[in-house]
Amino acid sequence: MEPEKKQSKGKTVGIVVGVIAAVSSYFIVQQFFKQDIESELKKAVVEINKQTPMSIDAYTRLDSVASKGKTNFIYYYTLIDLEKSEVNLDTVNKYIRPSIIENIKSSPDLKVYRDNNITMDYKYYDKNGTFALDIAVTPDLYKSE
Repeated sequence: MEPEKKQSKGKTVGIVVGVIAAVSSYFIVQQFFKQDIESELKKAVVEINKQTPMSIDAYTRLDSVASKGKTNFIYYYTLIDLEKSEVNLDTVNKYIRPSIIENIKSSPDLKVYRDNNITMDYKYYDKNGTFALDIAVTPDLYKSE
């Protein structure tokens, strides 16, 4: 394989692994879901943000999280070595997005999100801070067969 293709594939794999690792951190949030989803999401945001910024892998850093009402949990990432022009949306849609959705569908740690119909938003910025990519995983995506 050409060095350029190996590097590109490595970045793609790194991003997938990073996203899956970050999604696994949702278990922290699980302990906060009791009665009022909105306030519990806010508490989870505070707890996770105490740990950020957090290197996910060689290519991805989790900068912060946020919530929006009782419907959305938002992750903000930086693609450390990529510029927006280098982000291949075909690769994202073919490999990364399906991996994220599958992980949300199958992870026991994310059951509380599935049960409460939380939309999970992944917002990526390039190394210069320019918005590069948004992946929104809605309940209809992770609850479909």
